[in-house]
Amino acid sequence: MWLMYECPDTRFDGLAMRFMDIRKRVYEVPELGKKATMVCIPTTSGTGSEVTPFSVVTDERLSAKYPLADYALTPSMAIVDPQLVLNMPKKLTAWGGIDALTHALESYVSICATDYTKGLSREAISLLFKYLPRAYADGSNDYVAREKVHYAATIGMAFANAFLGICHSMAHKLGAAYHVPHGLANAALISHVIRYNATDMPAKQAAFPQYQYPTAKQDYADLANMLGLGGNTTDEKVIKLIEAVEDLKKKVDIPPTIKEIFNDPKTDADFLSHVDALAEDAFDDQCTGANPRYPLIADLKQIYLDAHAAPILPIKSLVFFSKIH
Repeated sequence: MWLMYECPDTRFDGLAMRFMDIRKRVYEVPELGKKATMVCIPTTSGTGSEVTPFSVVTDERLSAKYPLADYALTPSMAIVDPQLVLNMPKKLTAWGGIDALTHALESYVSICATDYTKGLSREAISLLFKYLPRAYADGSNDYVAREKVHYAATIGMAFANAFLGICHSMAHKLGAAYHVPHGLANAALISHVIRYNATDMPAKQAAFPQYQYPTAKQDYADLANMLGLGGNTTDEKVIKLIEAVEDLKKKVDIPPTIKEIFNDPKTDADFLSHVDALAEDAFDDQCTGANPRYPLIADLKQIYLDAHAAPILPIKSLVFFSKIH
């Protein structure tokens, strides 16, 4: 809205174009702030959009979501006041909280992550694991928990510089096609994405100057250490992290599968008949390029199918096996 008010001739197809480096885009977004100042005041705890260069445009006619990213879109000011979220509904608290957690997890392992962004990601993850269950259980009265979750969502500004990954790419398409709330779509996919990314030998390596070799598995293990989850090997630590994410989802009453989220056989059938198109669209999402393991479209399809079919737990191995050839 801010962009179109200041620059009504801006081309939407240029805004939605994929890029490898946001600072070297083919389509340049005009400088904003000449006509108006954008002040964002979040009334939910989740997106962190008040401090990021991201926005999402939904085309309800086509059931499509288009994430847009450019630093010109970053709001001029953010006013973050926990009092405005004290009475958030429980479902919105849960979905927004897991969305914020997904921001922190994806930005932490992004190929664009730095020492600066990782510190923010770690703090957001720590706060959400500790306080989200409390905010969900009694957020109207537990002011401390509500405050910490609200701040954690804003601390997720890490992804303003490190960006996100395929969990968001896939959640955008799932949410738009089947009207699944964004945080709930992320919740259905994030553990499967962690498992997919946790490899030292990706078939396709992401390309970015500062990301010279795969580090996601060790990064996830470091998060498990930070959270005190235990585990003797790197693989065990990553599995412990996935178990912790699933346990957090359970505490805030989020179903473990896409199938349970749909809770409708007709929607299941439609999803399975359109999963190829969803995977292809997710591959072209602006968030895909920063994922630490660069995916094949077949990989994205398999993740969709795995997340739909059955709970990820128990995990016997981190090895991702695509049944699609």
